[in-house]
Amino acid sequence: MQKVVVFTGSGISAESGIKTFRDHDGLWENYKIEEVATPEAWYRNPGLVLDFYNMRRKEVLNSKPNAAHFALQKLESKFDVRIITQNIDDLHERAGSSNVLHLHGEIVKARSSVNDQLIYDIEGWEMKHGEQSPDGSLLRPHIVWFGEMVPMLSVAAEVVSEADVFIVIGTSLAVYPAAGLVHYAPYDSLKFLVDPSESVSLKGVEIIRKKAGEGVPDLVDRLLK
Repeated sequence: MQKVVVFTGSGISAESGIKTFRDHDGLWENYKIEEVATPEAWYRNPGLVLDFYNMRRKEVLNSKPNAAHFALQKLESKFDVRIITQNIDDLHERAGSSNVLHLHGEIVKARSSVNDQLIYDIEGWEMKHGEQSPDGSLLRPHIVWFGEMVPMLSVAAEVVSEADVFIVIGTSLAVYPAAGLVHYAPYDSLKFLVDPSESVSLKGVEIIRKKAGEGVPDLVDRLLK
């Protein structure tokens, strides 16, 4: 069975109504990154960080997968599909995709502040102030913050290196880590980029200048045929 590796960015989640920190009308508008999305922010004011991510979690739980998410799940009928995502939401999982690797963590999970291997599901949208992990440390959002290492990046590169088909959705190939991952795809693999804002031409990459909700179902239908 051929392997399809899909790399998704904020563009696919935006169509489900999830705001990114670049949006001027989203949750990030009222916060500076260094106040809520860095290790220093956590040590300085964990209550503010928890409140911010509680709001983000509520937004995610009120959102639903869109046509692009469901189309990717359909690929599993004929391909070994591996999804690598920069997104912290669980929309791929809710659409039925069975193999999802999160580079930047998962908003619906918490982890120990001192042991990043102790990870727990969060019930509902709210993490309470002062909640502790069994190791006695404060529970923190299971998010890779700005300034932290991306521990799954090397795993993602290995997955991409085995791709027969590599698809990038909703993120630019001019921005890392997407720009770096594409170089791990085998030379003879089929490569696609679905993003309406992408204006560059890339050798060996077919660019589909459509939003994810339109471009991904079209591409999936082509591949299934």
